[in-house]
Amino acid sequence: MTLAPLAALDPAGQAAILGAQYARLGAEDMLREALLGDLKGRVALVSSFGAESVALLHLVASVDRGTPVVFLDTEMLFPETLDYQARIAQALGLTDMRIVRPSPDDLAGDADGTLHQRDTGACCHLRKVAPLERALTGFDGWITGRKRYQGGQRIALSKFETDEAGRLKLNPLADWGPADVRAYIRRHDLPPHPLTAQDYPSIGCAPCTSPVAPGEDPRAGRWRGEAKTECGIHVADGKIIRGAA
Repeated sequence: MTLAPLAALDPAGQAAILGAQYARLGAEDMLREALLGDLKGRVALVSSFGAESVALLHLVASVDRGTPVVFLDTEMLFPETLDYQARIAQALGLTDMRIVRPSPDDLAGDADGTLHQRDTGACCHLRKVAPLERALTGFDGWITGRKRYQGGQRIALSKFETDEAGRLKLNPLADWGPADVRAYIRRHDLPPHPLTAQDYPSIGCAPCTSPVAPGEDPRAGRWRGEAKTECGIHVADGKIIRGAA
């Protein structure tokens, strides 16, 4: 991935050109370009260690186990997620694991831990958005595991975007479908998140995640009963979603 000719463009222009250039590039090739090319050492993987995360984590580890991996521990995650994160990081040999938590200043806005009951957008902001922004300081880009089939604002997802700070945002699995993810996990004999066996196809914080019934959208269990579909660390129309989508 040669970024030098794009230096004169704004980040959105860079993302548009890169998106067109690498639209047909497979996930592993795209990651090799990003992790071993001009962006080497300047891009991080942000992973929830959720229901499907192990596929992208394995792909990244197969290219460069030293890639910085940012895991947001909101201090409201399922115990199963915390155990899974530790187990997978060790199994894949990830050597730059960065566990990020909200700061005391962040948590001052939720002293009794009940903010999620009143304002899920504000809770996500102080437990996810603000800590992630600090964790990504110094990076020129970051990698996500979002996919178009997940629906909502992800339907038109590009392989390259920019975030509010102007960093490149890479979505190497954007064009993967559910069968692609399952096949990859089976092929490499990767352990699933334990909650997937309990009807959790999308896993976030425990208070705001519920099981999904057959036929429901995979993300129907996230913030059930609200219009909100994203936690706020991703962008729509160039703006971070801080509240309801």
